[in-house]
Amino acid sequence: MSNRKLSLIPLAAALALSLSAPTQACTSLTYTDANGSVYLGRTLELSADLPYQLLYVPAGHAFRSQVPGQRALTYEAKYPLFGVTMPDRLPTADSPLGVGDLKLMEGFNNQGLTFSLLAYPSAAGPQDSVAMTRRVLSALDLGSWILAQHANVDEVKQALTRQTVMLAPLAAIGGALPPFHYVVHDRGGASIVIEFNKGQMTVHDNPVGVMTNGPEFEWHLTNLNNYTFLSNLDQPTATFGDFTATQPDSGIATAGLPASNTSVGRFVRAVYYSKFAEKVDDPDAAVITLGRIMNNFDRPKGITIDEREGGGEHMDLTALVSDASQYSTEFTSWTNLTDLSRNRFHIRTYDSLNYTMIDLEQLSQTDGVRILPLKRLDASTPDGTSAVIAGMAP
Repeated sequence: MSNRKLSLIPLAAALALSLSAPTQACTSLTYTDANGSVYLGRTLELSADLPYQLLYVPAGHAFRSQVPGQRALTYEAKYPLFGVTMPDRLPTADSPLGVGDLKLMEGFNNQGLTFSLLAYPSAAGPQDSVAMTRRVLSALDLGSWILAQHANVDEVKQALTRQTVMLAPLAAIGGALPPFHYVVHDRGGASIVIEFNKGQMTVHDNPVGVMTNGPEFEWHLTNLNNYTFLSNLDQPTATFGDFTATQPDSGIATAGLPASNTSVGRFVRAVYYSKFAEKVDDPDAAVITLGRIMNNFDRPKGITIDEREGGGEHMDLTALVSDASQYSTEFTSWTNLTDLSRNRFHIRTYDSLNYTMIDLEQLSQTDGVRILPLKRLDASTPDGTSAVIAGMAP
């Protein structure tokens, strides 16, 4: 294990570029097996591969959240947590990046509570002003605040009624407000979506356990009213006058699903697959089933492209793309499968066919924070826990 000083300059520069345009594509959904155990699947799509950092934080670690002009909020981890992170600012010679600068994009704790950050271009402020005597939580720290201190969704909902949360400008994107919304699930099956819109924070109960990107969550639920006809039951024959039509293959039940990779289309498809996928009774089989579900949201490069000047709302990562092409293509940078009952996290990057598993229970036996670049995981080794344990200690 190395005690080298944490140096993430290329990572922070990548973040500044990755957030320079309105949106990215993300899909998250839950799957419940025959025993009632809950699993979370999530994809992240961008037009370039960024150097994400895996982060493990033990119980007892101290966090600090700061919103400019407000009193800082400090909190301590009651529970160990693990996730995929990116930094929120650019480093300087006088102020290098530290663990506190790594913000969770996806993670979970040992209580089976998960947190997902998804792009939401309509996120807007400013928030109502608050008294300087009040300690304020930056929305970018919601991930660590939620996972460090809470065991389930109900605890999070109650805590959010007492804690002021504000959208703090991101220096890395020119002072713009973070274009995200936030999804929380627990092992009991409860789910919420946290959104900032028109200067207000709203916490939505999520009865379908699914989220993608914009528009706002309530719009997606309303849109499901247009899909009440969906069923997984094939109807292979129909009569039109004196003519009987016969479908020569199975699978006609999915003909009404949206085909596009837009956030609206993916939301409907995610609800369908989450509802109708076979409910298996073995946890390992359940993870495999979830992996097959998430394959339906896996995007190879080139499937859709946006011209540089075409106005598509993709993340503009021109400076990180090695070739000089005149278009951008979003692809699935990584997919994760989280077993909320056994506290296991499986992740697959674009360059791999296989998932690598990280066991939070095993990580909890080690001392101190661990940081590991996602690229250093060996996809040929199914168990990546030892690689994280051997990662860099800041």
